[in-house]
Amino acid sequence: MTLVLASGSKIRAELLKNAGLKIDIDPADVDERAIEAPLIDAGVPPEDLGTILAEAKANNVSVRRGNDLVIGADQILAFEGERYTKPADMEAARRQLLKLSGDTHELHSAVVLSRNGEAIWRHVSTAHLTMRELTPAFIGQYLADVGDVALSSVGAYQLEGPGVQLFEKIDGDYFTILGLPLLPLLEELRVQGVLGR
Repeated sequence: MTLVLASGSKIRAELLKNAGLKIDIDPADVDERAIEAPLIDAGVPPEDLGTILAEAKANNVSVRRGNDLVIGADQILAFEGERYTKPADMEAARRQLLKLSGDTHELHSAVVLSRNGEAIWRHVSTAHLTMRELTPAFIGQYLADVGDVALSSVGAYQLEGPGVQLFEKIDGDYFTILGLPLLPLLEELRVQGVLGR
């Protein structure tokens, strides 16, 4: 049995490798927006939406990976009843950071394990992040400094880098914020016999 990450996310792969896991990387081929559109219209809560998307990714890859154990993950940013996706461009990132400035938003990080095209375990963790009051000038400088990397995450920030400067308070697990609830995942991998007890 091989452990497979159904994602091209560099940070998720790095977290797993740093934890001592040997993984194959096999990104899922799913249309996330097409999956989530009817769910959003139906009022599915953000944390459930993240789990559904993570499961779709894990199942998509596990269908072709036989008995391998496939990890699917997704992260949802929720603020004032809205669900945010990765900003399309720097102007969208600027508008998003202005909107989040001085307030608290939630990051829901879901992880699913699948085998033979079927989910066998699901977990979602939530973190609450409070941004400090950001001036438009600071946001502009921040985006100029980090460049297009701001477009690679739902919040337009990477907490493991200069994005930490945007915050005044964080309640939640660091790994959840990075997009992979690692400790619950490691425990389930022990249950599945992938890791020793």
